[in-house]
Order: sequence, then structure tokens, then C-alpha cells
Amino acid sequence: VAALVLAHDRALVVYGSARGAARLEPLAGTVALLVIGVGSTGFDGASEGPVFNGVRGDVQDAFVSLGVPLGTALELAFLAGLVVAIAIVGAIWWLGTLGMARRGRRALSRRFAHTLIPIAAAYVVAHYFSLLSYNGQDLWRLASDPLGRGSDLLGGAASGIDHSIVSATAIWYVQVLAFVAGHVAALVLAHDRALVVYGSARAAARSQVVMLVLMVCFTLLGLLLLSAALGD
Repeated sequence: VAALVLAHDRALVVYGSARGAARLEPLAGTVALLVIGVGSTGFDGASEGPVFNGVRGDVQDAFVSLGVPLGTALELAFLAGLVVAIAIVGAIWWLGTLGMARRGRRALSRRFAHTLIPIAAAYVVAHYFSLLSYNGQDLWRLASDPLGRGSDLLGGAASGIDHSIVSATAIWYVQVLAFVAGHVAALVLAHDRALVVYGSARAAARSQVVMLVLMVCFTLLGLLLLSAALGD
């Protein structure tokens, strides 16, 4: 999704939004890596809200009943949640490729793997924008006193975090915009690739009905996690 790409002749090439993703040459494990990227980021957000925390205690108790120490049981509960989140994303992707015309599901999964890139990018932006907005301000203080010994190398040791620099409403708009833009970009990439794979606009459109449902599911999942975090 980078706007600037270094070409083979060492020249910088400017690409439109998300066009570079179409140049991805998937290898073994590429799809799995992207699915894990979306699922793990989604779980990172879900772990802070009631969706996961509502069942975390029960899962932890289940491990404790098996003789697992309390601290380890908590870690295993989080691990189980992470695996479930990745499995949900993987299942949605599998259903999306299963609904396309038969041309080899594994081959189709690889050919459309690049459509997951803007979705993964959207999840990263939506989840970590607030962290960057607030904790990113602390870089000046940490750089001024990197060893925590009271030094002030850059004159920013006394600086703090200004939480008023970005409002909660602004963060919400950025998160929603990131989700919408990421999934729209994914749909555009999927439609362009379908035209190449199926040859005709009609066949491409038919193949993308399930992919459209897939993208809607990803969008709803992201908005569900976002609303759960806000409600918490």
C-alpha cells in the first residue's frame, strides 16, 4: 500500500492508493501471514473489551481446573482467544474463496491474497491510532532521558502527554474511516483481479458476490470490536 516504491532501476515510482498491493507475488504462507495479521490485531482490540473479557474468567477457570497454575491459566486464556480470533478470520476468508467459481480454491486464495493487505492496514490504523496520538508524544521525553537517570539530552525530559491534542470523537472518526477505506480498497482490488481471472465482467461480478459478503463481514467485525471497546 506504499505510495512510493523503489523500482529495479533505483528510481522512485509513485503509485495510487493500494495499487502496489496488486503487485504482490504470494508465496507459501502469504495468506496465512495476512490472516494472522488481521486476526491478531483484531484480538488485540477485543482483549480490551467485554467481548473477550466476558468469557476470559471462565476459560481461565477451566485451565485451573486441569491443574494449571493461575498465572499460566491466564496466559493460556489469552492464547486461546488469539487462536479463536485468527480462526474466525481464516474461516471468513475460506468461505469467501469457496464461494467463487471453481478454479482451484488454493490457487484462488493466493491470487486474491493481496486484497487482505488494505484490510490488515485498516485494522492497524484503527487500533493503534490513539496509541500513536498519545504515547507517541512521549518519545521526546524518552529520547531526552533514555536511561532514566534524570538527564535532559534534548530538552524534553519534563514534557508530558497532552490528551487534548486529539479528541475521542476525532479518534472514532479516524477509526471508522480507516475501516471503510480499507474494505472499499479491498473490494476494488478483488474486482480488478476477478476481471483478470475470469475474463468477462459478468463472470467477475458473479464471483464477487460472496467476496462482497466477505468484506461486509470483515467490516462488521471491525466495527463490532470498535463499538465494544468504546462501550467498555
